[in-house]
Amino acid sequence: MDAKTALTLLLVIPLVASPVVYLIGRISFHQSRGQYIVARWFALAALASMWYPLVVTAKAVLADGGVDLHVGRILLRMDGVGLFLAVTVLMLSTLATLFSFNYVSGEEDEEKFYALLPVLTATMIGLGCTRDLFNLWVWFEAMAVSSYLLVAFYHHQRNSLEAAIKYLIQSAIGSLLVLLGISLVFLQTATLNLDEIRPLLAGSGIVSLAAGGLFVVGFGVKTALVPMHTWLPDAHSQAPSGISALLSGVVIEAGLVAMLRALGSLSEASPAWGALLLAFAALNMLYGNLMALRQTEVKRLLAYSSLAQMGYMLLGFGVALAYGIKDGAAGGFFHIFNHAVMKGLAFLAAGALLYALHLSRGSHRALVLDDLNGAARRYPVTAFALSVALLGLGGLPPLSGFMSKWQIFLAGAEVRSTPLLWLVIFAALNSVLSLGYYAPIVNRIFRNEPSERVLKGNPIAPLMALPLLLLTLATVALGVWPSLLTWLTEPAAQGLLAAFGLR
Repeated sequence: MDAKTALTLLLVIPLVASPVVYLIGRISFHQSRGQYIVARWFALAALASMWYPLVVTAKAVLADGGVDLHVGRILLRMDGVGLFLAVTVLMLSTLATLFSFNYVSGEEDEEKFYALLPVLTATMIGLGCTRDLFNLWVWFEAMAVSSYLLVAFYHHQRNSLEAAIKYLIQSAIGSLLVLLGISLVFLQTATLNLDEIRPLLAGSGIVSLAAGGLFVVGFGVKTALVPMHTWLPDAHSQAPSGISALLSGVVIEAGLVAMLRALGSLSEASPAWGALLLAFAALNMLYGNLMALRQTEVKRLLAYSSLAQMGYMLLGFGVALAYGIKDGAAGGFFHIFNHAVMKGLAFLAAGALLYALHLSRGSHRALVLDDLNGAARRYPVTAFALSVALLGLGGLPPLSGFMSKWQIFLAGAEVRSTPLLWLVIFAALNSVLSLGYYAPIVNRIFRNEPSERVLKGNPIAPLMALPLLLLTLATVALGVWPSLLTWLTEPAAQGLLAAFGLR
């Protein structure tokens, strides 16, 4: 199989599988089997079958720097950034699908859930491959629409429907602003090709700044930049836990990649985008941590912590773009992957406990901190997995979260700028602050007496536990051997700097 065929299959397989999964689910429903077993496994098989084309594509990207695919006049190119996003997305999507087998079993419209998961996966991979602004917006919108529907999966629940509507309205406004920014660029350059825009915009400062501002705000809604983040706590907490893991672990990061792609085309007009990312980094870290400290619902707490984690990614990319430090970009990508692993693990482990304590008993109540008291006595594997995820997110060595934060901090110190050094210290203090809400959860799980709900909880199915074990191993392994991911983060960092005209 050649690389172009592999890239084609990487996008076609999930898009073709989606309607097939839906039809299989509807046939199962009409035959009164009601369990959607074939639909579940077909969806998982579709995602699993994407790994071989991804490996073939990855080999070509690492050897040649990229793989081009022409679809009519549309150019798709898998480069280092696109490869990084594809690996991260497919990894978490596969595990979230397997986890969801028991989690959404018996729920209304289950077949739609499994039909939408491959679409969401394909749209994020396509977003990472696009080479023009308009198709970047198209893939971005397709990702948004599929994620809206998944957030509203529990549409019979008032809070879930409200969260989805809030997400829809705010994302639609953001998408409109992006489209306006694209229009400004096209009026100035008469092209939307990302490789052609940058030199044509040289000297057109006002137009470029206006378009860049629209891109930052528009894509910033999906990226959850403060204060464009207000949809996030509701959407993450009300969606099924597998979708919460995807929203926090890869969807907002895909929004960040889209924003960086768009800003890269404007980099000739203004070198200030890196400084802007650094400002948002400080704001996200502080606000996210302070809001997480106040939460009593577990999934809502994890949602707010995603704001703070996004701050570290922005810090790494800001250092790279403002000062041309490649290690900053590599650290930013390393933290994106680690966040996908750790936050995916946290949401899935919390979801497993939510299922055992509430959903399996017919209740859609939220999982609150008091429910976790003594959970390790009854659910030792899940409790351990959740604890590893939380401590990794808090930056404790030797877990992966510490290593990616450390790489970002070292990149900032490498600049030898006093203001940036203070920002690095600020980021380190925020990492310590995050332990103010992570550590008490671990304490509850292991040291408190079991709550009544824990004592009466149902068992956790093995298929739910398997993704937890794999993500726990990854969190530890990447902390002990961070070089395991260098093959993926270094090409992504080089690709990002090249997009901004930096080397």
